[in-house]
Amino acid sequence: MQKAAFFKVEGPLVRTGPVPPATYYVLNQREFKARVSRLSGVLAAAGLSLASPLGEAQTATRLAWSNLRGMSEDRLHVLSEELYERQLLKALRAPGVELVEGAKRDGYVVVLITELLDLAVAPLAKRLGADHLVANRMEVKDGKATGRLLDPIVAQLSGQWANAFAKEHDIDLAQSLAYGASGGDALLLSAVGNPCVVHPDWRLRKIAKDHHWPIVESEARG
Repeated sequence: MQKAAFFKVEGPLVRTGPVPPATYYVLNQREFKARVSRLSGVLAAAGLSLASPLGEAQTATRLAWSNLRGMSEDRLHVLSEELYERQLLKALRAPGVELVEGAKRDGYVVVLITELLDLAVAPLAKRLGADHLVANRMEVKDGKATGRLLDPIVAQLSGQWANAFAKEHDIDLAQSLAYGASGGDALLLSAVGNPCVVHPDWRLRKIAKDHHWPIVESEARG
């Protein structure tokens, strides 16, 4: 069996702000009225997701991304490319990148996990040489985003998800690593033999101290 290193993109690899992942797309809607009304929907969904149980967090994620309904497929691709170039690349954390490079040298299968759309993070996965990218995917029909995310929904990934992924890819979770930064990452971290928190929020910091998980502090890559 293989051993894997699971990296949550938000936090361990990329410095993120307090805004929900769908915000960039909504703020770049072409019509002002659409931006205002849909931004309210995204922020309301974000409030629902804070400290929510797994099912509610997934519901909140669905609601947030539903505000992209009607956006053209071309616009979706353009905004995803802009998000990668203007924000993700500039916010890379050097210690997180070094952890990925070290995992690859040590023979781990590298898995990136993100609540962002796959269109925005695929270039980062390629840049880092990741073996797998687990990201949210927007359904598109007749050239328009439906606002519906395809399964699985990436919000708080459970131990059940980790077990299913490991079985599918012949991975030994007991010998695997996982890196997270927010309280919602705790379920994934608990599923592997070697969890580690990177620049954690207060919730995950407390959990890490209670479970004696290593804590790595990091700065943005310049």
